[in-house]
Amino acid sequence: MKLSEVTLSHHYADLGDAFGTPIEPTPFRHPRLIDTNPAVLSLLGIDPEEATNPAWAQLGSGARLFKGSRPFAMKYAGHQFGVYNPDLGDGRALLLGEIEQAGRRWELHLKGAGLTPYSRFGDGRAVLRSTLREYLAGEALSGLGIRSTRALCIVGSDEPVTREQIEQGAMLIRVAESHVRFGHFEYLFYTKQLQALQKLIGEICRRFVADSEGLSAGGQAEALLRFTTRRSAELVAGWQAEGFAHGVLNTDNMSIIGDTFDYGPYAFLDDYDPAYICNHSDHTGRYAFAQQPGVVLWNLNALAHALSGVVEVDTLRDCLEQFQPMVTDAYAARMRAKLGLATEEESDHKLCAALLQLLQHSGTDYALFFRTLSRYRGERPASALHERIPPAQHSELTQWLEHYDSRLARENSDAGRRSLAMLEANPKYTLRNYLAQKVIEAAEKGDYHPLRILRRLLQSPFEEHPQHEVWAIAPPESAKRIPLSCSS
Repeated sequence: MKLSEVTLSHHYADLGDAFGTPIEPTPFRHPRLIDTNPAVLSLLGIDPEEATNPAWAQLGSGARLFKGSRPFAMKYAGHQFGVYNPDLGDGRALLLGEIEQAGRRWELHLKGAGLTPYSRFGDGRAVLRSTLREYLAGEALSGLGIRSTRALCIVGSDEPVTREQIEQGAMLIRVAESHVRFGHFEYLFYTKQLQALQKLIGEICRRFVADSEGLSAGGQAEALLRFTTRRSAELVAGWQAEGFAHGVLNTDNMSIIGDTFDYGPYAFLDDYDPAYICNHSDHTGRYAFAQQPGVVLWNLNALAHALSGVVEVDTLRDCLEQFQPMVTDAYAARMRAKLGLATEEESDHKLCAALLQLLQHSGTDYALFFRTLSRYRGERPASALHERIPPAQHSELTQWLEHYDSRLARENSDAGRRSLAMLEANPKYTLRNYLAQKVIEAAEKGDYHPLRILRRLLQSPFEEHPQHEVWAIAPPESAKRIPLSCSS
């Protein structure tokens, strides 16, 4: 459809006053379109040729609304760094409405749209730096087959916004099937709005939870928790396998449908380091890379507590006990694919653990090692792999490869087909922080060409793209472990 034909509906806002506040956006005075995402246009059923329509500058900055739009600031609460905060909500974003396309409903959320009743001490704005990072992250994870919110377009301005320093203001239109967070349920539970809580449970179940129709209130809440537990387990398993650190896994940043949600100080690993902390405000390492599965389970416990008014405690406990086995199974499946193993053996976890220990000891680049391993065919010496590892660990690598060769021999798989399958599981292009910074610095000078190149590479990260090899190299030592704040 054409952009002029887009009409929004409002199932979430129509749930009632308990769920938020209608409010108009505060538009930029002189908006400029930075980029429109053709892949997301197609997802929404909008003609990709509309990507260059000048109306995006107005729509993406709140100066003009889509047909039928009724902007709405969502109210929620949440646990932040383990401490409950009741005063949360859409402080700088507005739910514009929903597009229905091919049996799915997609919500459009304008981020950076100005002050709302939930802005607290904030200014309701977003900066170009953080907006670009969120835009790229959604494409990076989606390209890796990990569920994520995405963004339809970015609009910039000359409006100054103060964070650690004065920066350029920007907005994006975020796209997700649902923007409901764990914190929505916590808010309704702790404020004792049981009827509204049951209404929200019913709404999410109708949309996403199979075979939930006709269940009692308790049955629906149990079905929802089981659904969210499974989706969250699959999500964090994908993060761990692909080396993604979220940085701020508060319950208000957890999607009820298991999407990666609310990008702040995230990072993909360069050198493999399980203890990596990407958020410089995380002084205790609560959200360190290796801690993510445990934190997600902690958040699921908080969600379960919010459902405890309608579900028996023993049932909640049974739901949560499924999480760890689900994470283990999903992670093992992803790692077998990365290692080129078509079958499953009990000892595979030892083979994988030994490799990760080697990568950690040697400070080896995570993504590049696996990409290089994808071309390994049992030759001796394995020079390309040894070039990835410091000389001090060469003997350790040789020993691991002997075990790997034995495992491959038991499968008796064709080396060529295995290599092709591994190249489709181990990306060549990864959203490294130094690449994001390169795009940000160019965009701040008005050059959006690097942004568009990186967006396209992240949307197809397993392809070679030989003309863009420079985007696939490891960062220099000085560009690793870039500290990031929550304003990122």
